[in-house]
This record gives sequence, structure tokens and C-alpha cells, in this order.
Amino acid sequence: MNKLKSYFLFSREHRSGIFLLFVIIVFAQLGYYFLADYFVSTKNNTEDKAWLMVQSEIDSLKNIQFTKKDTIYPFNPNYITDYKGYKLGMTIQEIDRLHAYRKKGKFVNSAIEFQQITKVSNSFLSKISPYFKFPDWVKNKGTATSEKFHKFLPKEKVKIIQKDINAATREELIAVYGIGEKLADKILLEKEKFGGFVSMDQFQFIWGISPEAIADLEKRFFVKSPEGIKKIAINDLSMKELARFPYFNYALAKEIVVYRTMNSGIKEIADLTKIKGMPNEKIKIIALYLEF
Repeated sequence: MNKLKSYFLFSREHRSGIFLLFVIIVFAQLGYYFLADYFVSTKNNTEDKAWLMVQSEIDSLKNIQFTKKDTIYPFNPNYITDYKGYKLGMTIQEIDRLHAYRKKGKFVNSAIEFQQITKVSNSFLSKISPYFKFPDWVKNKGTATSEKFHKFLPKEKVKIIQKDINAATREELIAVYGIGEKLADKILLEKEKFGGFVSMDQFQFIWGISPEAIADLEKRFFVKSPEGIKKIAINDLSMKELARFPYFNYALAKEIVVYRTMNSGIKEIADLTKIKGMPNEKIKIIALYLEF
């Protein structure tokens, strides 16, 4: 028994060693606890800062996008196209009234006259009229001298013989105000993509052509007849074939196939407005390319 007891007894050196080991273990545990907490905190702070920087950039981009979206640049209301009117918030009837007035060869010369012709509301007029931009001769009409007025008249009286836009040459397009060599080539390329133009309104969707250039194009050219253009059998073509049409893409082609399957086909232009993703501002043009 004494031998067993003496076996578990420790010398003074052993006890000191055990105590020192115990102290080291305690400090190691405390150090691990506090240092781990410090590093985790530092890491979290770094990640938080990085996230805040990213979020700040996202907010800045959103603000820039919002500003761009709401920006209206000065424009001449005489050249409001279907697309421009749609973006401004005009109804189809209001746009049609303006176009009917312009087809008579007349021009709107003031905000009040614009409202009288289009029948837009007072609130809408007060919102967009500050952006109306009329030619200087209109602003100075009341004070213009007789000599200046007569200098302007001959330009309006120059007779232009209109030609079918689908028969226009590169040189004839370059002669249009605001259409240079690059835009002339672009117009001819667009004509080739579509197989021909069906409406003069298509030029408002060709990037780079100004409203003034479109106005001059409409003076010089017209669409003789869209009958010679190959129609798209919207109820028969596959999704892949529909996606090749310049005004469609794969997502829209898919929606067209879904709609015609669920509704036993697309029967009229009104059905196009019910298809998800269909560009409403182009529906009148698109319909001229379709075979129902």
C-alpha cells in the first residue's frame, strides 16, 4: 500500500512543472478566445466596409440611371413621332391629331397651338411645354423685317418630287439633310434586313437619325407599297424562325409561340398587344410585315 501511495506522490520539481503547465494552458485558452474574437471582428469590419463600398456604387448607378430616365431634352413638337409621343406620355389619338395636322403641310408655332390641335391636358402641357424648341424665325416672327421674311419663303416653296424609299440610291440618301455616307449605308443595310421598308415611321427606330433628318426624308421619299415585301407567317413559323425578324428576339419569339398555342393562333393586330414583351410603339409597323 505504501508503495502504491509513493507512486502517486510528486516531487517539488514535478509539482512546479505541473503548475507552470496549468498556467500556460490557461493563458493559451484566454489568448485564443480574445485573439480569435479580434480577428473575426477585424474580418467582419473589412467585409462590412467592402459591402458598403459596393452598395454605395450601386446606389450611385441607380441615381444616374434614374436621372437619365427622367431627362427630357429640348425638341421641336412638330417632329414628334409615334415613338417620341409614346415616351412623352401622349395618347395615340393625340399623336394622330398632330400627324394629321402636319400632313396638311402646317406647323405648330406655339405651346397653345399645340394643345388646341392635339387636345392634350393642361397638366401634360405644363410638364412638356418648357422643353419645346421652335426655330428662331418663329420666335422672332412678330419683329422680323419684311426682307428677312421673304428670304425665308422661297426655301419653303421649293418643289420636291417624292420617290419610293425602297428605290432610293446611296447618293439620293446622302443628299438628305443630316444623312451622311455612314447613315446612308446604315439605311440601305436596314432595308436589306427587312426586305424593304413598310412605313416611313421606321426611321425613328434607326439610331443616329435626327428628327430634322427624318422630316427631310419624309419630304423626299414615301413607301410606294409594302405589297412586294415577303410577309411573316406569324402562326406557322417556328420560334427560331420568328427570332430572326429584326424587331423580335428569342424571348419575344417564345412568348409569341406560347400565346398562339394558348389562343388558337394570332388573328389580328389587337392580339399583338396582348403578347408579353411586344414593343407597343412598333406594333403598327410590325403588323405590316405579318400574315395572320
